[in-house]
Amino acid sequence: MYTIDTSAPVLVTGATGYVAGWIVEGLLEAGVTVHAAVRDPGDERKTASLEALAGVLPGAIRFFKSDLLEEGSYAEAMAGCRVVMHTASPFTTRVRDPQTELVDPALLGTRNVLQEADRTESVRRVVLTSSCVAIYTDAADCRDAPGGRLTEDVWNSTASLSYQPYAYSKTVAEQEAWRIARAQSRWNLVVINPSLVIGPGIGARPTSESFSIVRRLGDGSLKTGAPRVGFGVVDVRDVAQAHIAAAFVPDANGRHIVSGHETNLLELGQVLLAKYGSEYPIPRRALPKWLAWLIGPLVARGTTRRFVARNVDIPFRADTSRSRRELGVTYRPMQESMEQMFQQMIDAGHFGRR
Repeated sequence: MYTIDTSAPVLVTGATGYVAGWIVEGLLEAGVTVHAAVRDPGDERKTASLEALAGVLPGAIRFFKSDLLEEGSYAEAMAGCRVVMHTASPFTTRVRDPQTELVDPALLGTRNVLQEADRTESVRRVVLTSSCVAIYTDAADCRDAPGGRLTEDVWNSTASLSYQPYAYSKTVAEQEAWRIARAQSRWNLVVINPSLVIGPGIGARPTSESFSIVRRLGDGSLKTGAPRVGFGVVDVRDVAQAHIAAAFVPDANGRHIVSGHETNLLELGQVLLAKYGSEYPIPRRALPKWLAWLIGPLVARGTTRRFVARNVDIPFRADTSRSRRELGVTYRPMQESMEQMFQQMIDAGHFGRR
């Protein structure tokens, strides 16, 4: 157990994001004043759900205009904060220019936030939202890891600007965070490395690449079959729990793989069959690897033959014991997370009328 310090505000960057929304909710519930750094505080479509939470929970929220690429833009939001949670970073696989759309916001944004922490005397801890893809690129990397399972000691060495640039962006951003943290001694860095995040969002229409993936499970894109692409998944609320623990567990340090379940794309869809299978074209059978290799690049942008070779029919394996032991994370059932996420998407009109 740990005590959440409510005597100083907590900065959350990218506060209107998918994971950040649940972090903010948890902090507000504990009575914390949240400094919410966002690109446009006047965009009520994005801030309304958080303001509504602040209206019914013990804590308070203040919005601050900040830009990942603008040096010094987090100074006002960070003033007086002992804890900084840096969650802001783009998550998308559909990009034309990986350097400017993924790497620059992730790398430069991390540098700007952590250098601001260096300049802010009140800061004692920074919690960084990294990703499992800073540890690995493909499921085959799990197989090649020591003991056949990812641990926090492993770093991604196979992603690049030309192959899985999102994974590359998260890797270089986290490496930069550790470089800055080790160059000083006033504040310490704790990193959360979640696998694919699933579950409902705080707002009615959350946006994240996770929702794009789940949408394909229900819109007919995969009705003829889904390849067994191996990956891990974790409920967004469990990821938020990990962040809050990382902020306030006194001895928290280092990296933490946060992943509730080892699964694959077909299995992820199949947990929806019992409740939604009669109404939505959820995939019921596996797409053979040879067929995924043949047609994948033609039907799904970003699905290269290299990706198919290194991910289809290869299981994801990761050691999550550190998150359970040191942060006290408990993981929700995958079916619960998926059903709540899918229902939210239905209610928001993601699949049209039925």
